[in-house]
Amino acid sequence: MVNDDLTYKIIGCALQVHKKLGNGFQEVIYQRCLAIEMEGAGLDFEREKEHPIYYNSIQVGTRRADFIVEAKIMVELKALIKLEDIHLAQAKNYLVAYNLPLGLLINFGSNSLQFHRIYK
Repeated sequence: MVNDDLTYKIIGCALQVHKKLGNGFQEVIYQRCLAIEMEGAGLDFEREKEHPIYYNSIQVGTRRADFIVEAKIMVELKALIKLEDIHLAQAKNYLVAYNLPLGLLINFGSNSLQFHRIYK
């Protein structure tokens, strides 16, 4: 499956970042480094792509996904000691807002890289 290959590449890039930096940095640092790794891997992506949020057909705000990769996969980054259910719910909500079938929630804050595939 194409998305499996794509998620594998994204996770590989994230593993490289975590291997080089470890944990303890702010999320934005990991985001910048992941952009460098994904560019080097030849992945097409948009960083901090803003998307409107609607309620009853009225725009009530916007949200920025950390990355939209190949216009297919939303990638949300965290730099937390521990992921909680609220972070998974947030990532799932982004999938709905962006109308994408698959996302990755990647946490650089723990000793080992954590990642979860999120499905709409």
